[in-house]
Amino acid sequence: MHVKHTIENQKIVIEVTVVGKDRKGIVADITNFIFRNKGNIEQINQNVVRGLFGMHLQASFQKQINRNELDDGLRRLSKKLQMEIKTHYQEPDRIKNVAILVSKEDQCLLTILGSKKKKEIDANIEVIIGTSDILKPIADDAGIPFYVVNNIDQSQAENQILQLIEQYNIDLIVLARYMRILTPNFVWRYPNRIINIHPSLLPAFPGAYAYVQAYERGAKIVGCTAHFVTEDLDQGPIICQESFKVSQSDTLETIKRKGQTLESMTLLEAMKLYLEGRLEVYWGRVYVMGTKETSHA
Repeated sequence: MHVKHTIENQKIVIEVTVVGKDRKGIVADITNFIFRNKGNIEQINQNVVRGLFGMHLQASFQKQINRNELDDGLRRLSKKLQMEIKTHYQEPDRIKNVAILVSKEDQCLLTILGSKKKKEIDANIEVIIGTSDILKPIADDAGIPFYVVNNIDQSQAENQILQLIEQYNIDLIVLARYMRILTPNFVWRYPNRIINIHPSLLPAFPGAYAYVQAYERGAKIVGCTAHFVTEDLDQGPIICQESFKVSQSDTLETIKRKGQTLESMTLLEAMKLYLEGRLEVYWGRVYVMGTKETSHA
């Protein structure tokens, strides 16, 4: 990240994420630090799962700040609290950096890269991370770095992914049919910055076999859901949904093909909305700016 030492005469917003073993006094220490540096806390969320504490805080500063001093202060606080503290500066004038996580299916990845090639996406697709090298040729053709992270141990895999996300200064993570479940330890670091596509109209037919369930139970409408990822599997705030009618002549394979095409277009739409700065999340609900319609979580 190219950082100026000071920002003058403009509001700057930072996101602070805190992850570590739960203990008393964490929230007070972090919020007091922000107040002492003349910051205003705009949003704060926290959670504890099996002794793991996670907090996301958004703060704004109206006056000149020194990023180096702010970062140094948070590093000292991180050491004192024995917690991992990360800071992300929202820079409206900088083109956002995107990481795409994939497994074996290529439809969503191809649609995103095709849209980028046609200059429909105003973002830098900095890196593609896969669970195998099956989709590496697609990344190579697009000239995008591709990394394989296939550790069986999910915590080790996520540590590698986190290093890549930080290395490429990623603003948005897109799960383009990434078939591994991210843990709270990962998700809490990027609240409302990870978009997933799920092959059903949530909350119906959750899980990996949504199309099979829809076919076996004779569903007349099948769809997909693009949503932000939270620690609750497939329960994150919904960004957009699309569907198609199932005819009597449809088979499981035709439903899958139609669904995969719809998934790619829906994921792309959610990605564009995010990059255009049109998504706001309040109390688990997504509001799409510039339209009368909203999505319900």
